[in-house]
Amino acid sequence: MANTLFFWLSKLVWVVIKPDFFLMVLILAGTVWLFAGKLRRAKFLLGVASLAMVVIAVCPLGIMLLNPLEHRFPSSPDLPEKADGIIMLGGAEDNEKTQLWQQPEIKKSADRYVAFIRLMHIYPNARHIFAGGSASLIHQDYRDADTARQVFESLGVDVSSMEFEGNSRNSFENVVNVKALVHPEPGQVWILVTTAAHMPRSVGIFNRLNWTVIPFPVDHHTRPDKSLKPTLDFSGNLFMLNRAVREWIGLAAYYITGKTNAFFPSMRKEAGF
Repeated sequence: MANTLFFWLSKLVWVVIKPDFFLMVLILAGTVWLFAGKLRRAKFLLGVASLAMVVIAVCPLGIMLLNPLEHRFPSSPDLPEKADGIIMLGGAEDNEKTQLWQQPEIKKSADRYVAFIRLMHIYPNARHIFAGGSASLIHQDYRDADTARQVFESLGVDVSSMEFEGNSRNSFENVVNVKALVHPEPGQVWILVTTAAHMPRSVGIFNRLNWTVIPFPVDHHTRPDKSLKPTLDFSGNLFMLNRAVREWIGLAAYYITGKTNAFFPSMRKEAGF
């Protein structure tokens, strides 16, 4: 019950606090005050909205916020000689379009598939786990695991050697359900594949559940040297800002509710579980 309440609240709260929605509210409120003849209030709100749009267009605020997230773990970690399992978290799948078009559809985080298949070839005897259900409030029957299975099959991967967890609705449930599925033992080596910006929160969940993993972050949006360049790309910068703000809010929410072991998690130094 608590996990369901958290799932619904997280979805509903994010809708109203995301930067693009907040900007839209400013413009809408300013327009309403303008037509209502409240010129001072209208000028203030529309002025704030205009200034915010200029700042977003010129300054890569999203990249600035993504930098510490994406550089938290090495992008090319030292891989062990043997791995007991590889876990890929869902999120790159477009489940609704997959259903509508009747063919597998994936989004910008498709790097996860490339890395996961690469690791499958390096560790053919490891357990290959995909974790992802539905994060949709409406289409709970459109699941990441179902789309992922189609993607792997279309790429010629033998899915009979894979295990799919398709009942989770968020990252915390991903890890809880996978742990119940594989029953990791002390001393085993597990590798985690997910988007670089999402890796700190994901590792924090594994740490909270006393399960040590090797992070294998992919799908980077920042530069290795952390350099920042002024741009004139409002839509691109707004997209990155939304992505970064969502991840930082997710980190805070997961830490406050006890789903991670730290606000900004790092790798566990101790071995075992």
